[in-house]
Amino acid sequence: MKHRILHSHNLRARLPDYAQRLGVDLASLTEAYDWGLAHNVFFESPGKGPDDTVVHVACLDIRRRITHPLARRLFVMTYDEVPGKKLPDYGKNWPTLVDRARRIWEQLYNIFVNKIPSHNVRLAWLRIGGAKIGKGSTLWRHTEVIGMESLTIGEDTCIGWHCQIDARSGLVIGNHVTVASHVLIVAGGHDLDAPEFWSVSAPVRIDDWAWITSRAIILSGAHIGEGAVVSANTTVGKKVEPYAIVAGQGGKTVGQRARNLNYKVGGKGLFTLLH
Repeated sequence: MKHRILHSHNLRARLPDYAQRLGVDLASLTEAYDWGLAHNVFFESPGKGPDDTVVHVACLDIRRRITHPLARRLFVMTYDEVPGKKLPDYGKNWPTLVDRARRIWEQLYNIFVNKIPSHNVRLAWLRIGGAKIGKGSTLWRHTEVIGMESLTIGEDTCIGWHCQIDARSGLVIGNHVTVASHVLIVAGGHDLDAPEFWSVSAPVRIDDWAWITSRAIILSGAHIGEGAVVSANTTVGKKVEPYAIVAGQGGKTVGQRARNLNYKVGGKGLFTLLH
């Protein structure tokens, strides 16, 4: 199994810190890390620079399968550091039953509840399913949510009509954020070099005051900075600097937004019975 989720960059360089936290010597932990790389517990791939290494960890909770004791301890520590919902090692066990129940709750929301013209009903359903949603924030009708237990939204944030919000790898949206209608937020993709089509995912973060305009696509691993604007029909899968305006192929910076923003989105109070 090579389904994986982004952990960080250059983890090997930080192994001394992990060795101290685990109370073991560096040589033993390095050997355990290399064992994990050889047994599909950890995954390394080249980053953007010559000294950059991207590190993923298995996205299933495979701790029971890991026979190397120290590699198992390192996996548990790094696995718990990754945001997003934790996938169980599927089988006849309690975590699998809980996950199945959550998926049923989620599907009921996406098929029926997200069409109910009541903010309060929709938000209550999402919160019971594990989503953390701040005061004054809302998701308008016909917007789908996947992985709701890994969704965090701040205060006074509005997500418009007919969006698809994929939070399975961890999605954090800040305060006073506007996500326009028909926006897609995608948690991950697949390894195109693997015949088995293994999943590869990464968390997404959208900071305060950001504005995601209509039909934009936010890909896994994106970090939209404070006050940034993603223009219509733009696809972004990278870090966008605060207050930058990005547009076009690859999300190129085309301008800068005003600073010292001070407004309320107010999406929940607008035509409450209709939205």
